[in-house]
Amino acid sequence: MNRFEGRTALVTGASRGIGEAVARRLALEGAQVIAAARTTADLDRVVAEITAGGGRARSLALDLSDATSIDTAAKAALEEGPVDVLVNNAGVTDDNLLLRMSREAWDRVIGTNLTGAFLLTQALIKSMVKKRYGRIVNITSVVGMMGNPGQANYAASKAGLIGFTKSVARELASRNITCNAVAPGFIATTMTAKMTAEAKETLSGQIPVGRLGEPSDVASAVAYLASEEAAYVTGHVLNVSGGLLI
Repeated sequence: MNRFEGRTALVTGASRGIGEAVARRLALEGAQVIAAARTTADLDRVVAEITAGGGRARSLALDLSDATSIDTAAKAALEEGPVDVLVNNAGVTDDNLLLRMSREAWDRVIGTNLTGAFLLTQALIKSMVKKRYGRIVNITSVVGMMGNPGQANYAASKAGLIGFTKSVARELASRNITCNAVAPGFIATTMTAKMTAEAKETLSGQIPVGRLGEPSDVASAVAYLASEEAAYVTGHVLNVSGGLLI
């Protein structure tokens, strides 16, 4: 199935985890993928593996906490033509209880997860508007919908991304540009890999389907929202949490 043949997709945070899975899935379905992240070492591995499998991809250095880096990366991404699909996936955490959370930790998480997504989207939508086509998918989190102790900054950034998604959807719908969000629950990534077996079992017990999600579960949701099959879907938040949030 080549749902993205002839399309260019930019995926942030594509060097690992959910971003890597999304980049691989879109490339598998025919997209020319621009894999973006702060460091290119892991990106080069992802790109090399995609191209070795017959896909098309190139790497792009991008630091979402730096406005200059975003501007430079956006211009580089558009050099070969418009970006049809934008997946705002990259994000950071800096957890602490509210009483102990520093202003720096707050600003860093909000600045990267929310402001960074805003700036990159703003830099790329002009080409989408001109083409009268675009698919924007923001990776938020169920934490942004239900909160989580010790993550006031992260939850606020992800909740803000949901409001951003809905507003952008209303602004750009008439230009044939959709904007949706995917809200993952607990996903098996390098972070959860460090947990003990007992901790994983306890965590899985909170999820009705009885397991942690896989990055591929999120990638499937992104691929749907970015495809023509979801042309009549915009402003939606797709909960991919195994029933954690019902």
